[in-house]
Order: sequence, then structure tokens, then C-alpha cells
Amino acid sequence: MDAFLETDIGEIADRLEHVTSEFAGKTALVTGANGFIGRHFLALFDLLNRERLTALLRVVGVDNVDFAASLDGRFHAPRGFEFHCRDITQPLDFDIAPDFIVHAAGVASPVHYRTRPLETLDVSTLGTRNILELARSCNARMLSFSSSEVYGNPDPEHVPTSENYHGNVSSRGPRACYDEGKRVGETLCDIFHEYHGVNVVVVRPFNVYGPGMGERDYRVLPNFASRLKSASPIEVFGSGEQTRTFCYVTDAMVGFGLALLDGVPGEVYNIGTPVPEISMNDLAALFVTLHDAPASIELRDYPDGYPSNEPLRRCPDIQKAWTSFGYRPQVEIEDGLRRFLGWALEAYTGLGIGAAARERLPVDAAGEVVAVRFGKTEP
Repeated sequence: MDAFLETDIGEIADRLEHVTSEFAGKTALVTGANGFIGRHFLALFDLLNRERLTALLRVVGVDNVDFAASLDGRFHAPRGFEFHCRDITQPLDFDIAPDFIVHAAGVASPVHYRTRPLETLDVSTLGTRNILELARSCNARMLSFSSSEVYGNPDPEHVPTSENYHGNVSSRGPRACYDEGKRVGETLCDIFHEYHGVNVVVVRPFNVYGPGMGERDYRVLPNFASRLKSASPIEVFGSGEQTRTFCYVTDAMVGFGLALLDGVPGEVYNIGTPVPEISMNDLAALFVTLHDAPASIELRDYPDGYPSNEPLRRCPDIQKAWTSFGYRPQVEIEDGLRRFLGWALEAYTGLGIGAAARERLPVDAAGEVVAVRFGKTEP
């Protein structure tokens, strides 16, 4: 099963057609190349090479294939692409001088960063600095992925949330390794731009979803889809009143591509869909209406190992991206969920994680979930 929809990749390429000629004859490096966003960039570059560019784009992927989001845990690179299995928190030991860098490496799943906090912090800080040093040495244009998590749990008067909101976060909370790591990563980008002239743009994605999300990534939409696949009740954690906006991957990728090619160096941009801001209860109900088989919904406690204190609301203000490079999402939530659900019901096994499936997760003596990697466990 492909990790994306071919029609989605074609749609992304069409919507970016006015800028992608800049890739012709150049070299692009993608970190986190085996992740959800990384694999979409590889697929986009592959299509551009096959059908759109007048000169081939050399594409190099880097991933340590540890927290791999691919469904089978293996790396799948299009023919002609290079892949280096490397940990970017260590000094880079291969010779490459990219013109473009897509720095998408990171540990974004809450369950994973709860069980591997140091690795999560390292990739956002040490890893980002190593990639910035590379960008500095070869004068590359760099896109660095931050997160909407840098805003923490925003005050109601700052929802929708703009880029100038400084955040409501804890440096010692259960999510701090991810939140604060991303904030430090942004600081590094700012320093390298201001003091060393690095051509870097930062994006803060808001709940991007679509085909290619790992079933055991432990996020809400894969969880819902996996439960539907197994004909089990959809499980909504907590009160279900927490709200999010969801951005389908084609809209997100268009935003990322525009930020890379047309964003202002040194700036940071929200990339997401501002409407609808939907509660998890309403999201579950919408999932049921889109499914062609009966399904029920249950409120459950959060699974063991899932970090507490999740933000109550998350909704982007995207005016800055619209003004800077004309970013406007186009995919309505019903359309996006249909595309994702149609793919997931084919790709998933129905064995994903839900609160009722906690007993299947490996735990240590204290009852904490230990890391899961390719079906194996490690302390």
C-alpha cells in the first residue's frame, strides 16, 4: 500500500507549478525522509523529476529509521534518490552540498516523545544545529519544521493564534522535551540567520493529516481509523471537548513548498487550516457519518504513557502566510477525512492503540509504556 495518494501528489505539484522550476538541476536534502512529511516531499520531488523539471533534481534523504513513520518500518526511496541512514544529532559524515534543505526530522508523536524525551530534545536542538551548520557552509535555502506546540495552551484571547504570540508553555511539563526543543530549534534558526546569514524559514504546522500516517503513531485520526478498521468503538480521550483544526496534507505541503521557495528568510509561518475548529467529540461523530458501517463512540481516560496537559484549543491565524506568499488551504474537512479514511481502511490492520488496548503496550516495572520500534521493544 502506497504511503500517499498519487492524486494528492499531483495536486500538490499542480498548485506549486509556478515556483517548482527553481528545483531544476539543483540538489535537495530531506531530513526525516522516512517520516510522514518527509515521504511526501520525496514523492513530490519524484513526480517533478519524472514529469515537470527540465533538469533533474538530485534528492538525498537522511533518516535514522528509528521512529520511522512508514507502515512497515522500512525506508522507501524513489528510484534514483540517495538515502543515508544517519542520526543527525551526530556530526554529519557524508559529503553533500545541497541547494535546498527540508529539515523535517523530529519525534512528533506524544507517546514516543513521552518515552524517549532525551532523543526528542536532541533532534530538535543538536540535530537542528548540525543541519544549520550544513546550510551555512553551502549557502543552502533551508526550511525548518517547528510545531504549533510552541504555543502551548494558548489564552482564549489568542485563539486563533498568530506567530507573534509568545506561548503558554511549561519548561518542566510532560510535553516540555518536544515543546521546548522546538522553541530552542527556532531560536537556533533565528541566530544562524541573524549572525551568519543562513537563508532559513521556519514553519509551525497545525495538525497535518492524510494518507501515510502510521497506524501506531498514536495520534487522534490514525487511532479513530484503526478502531473503525477493527469494528471497535471509536475512543475519545478525556472530556472530548478539546478542539483542534485539521489541515489535509495537500494543503500543508503547498504551504511548506511556498515557505521554502517564497518565504522571507528569518521568518516563521503558521501552516494549517483555520476552520473548522472542531471538538474531538464532534470529530468522532463526523468520522462515523463518513464510514459506511455502524460505529459507536466511547469516552475513555487517556492511555498510560500519553503525556498529560494537552492544549485545550489549537487554531492557527494564517494571515502572515497569506500575505507573504499567498497561502490558502482548499480542502474541506469532509473531503480530507474521506481521502484519509479511504486510504487508512485499506492500509491499516486494525491493531492500533486505543485506551482499551493499553494492555498490548509493553510497560516497565512502574507501569510506564516503553519505546516501540518496528514491533520490538527497548527500555
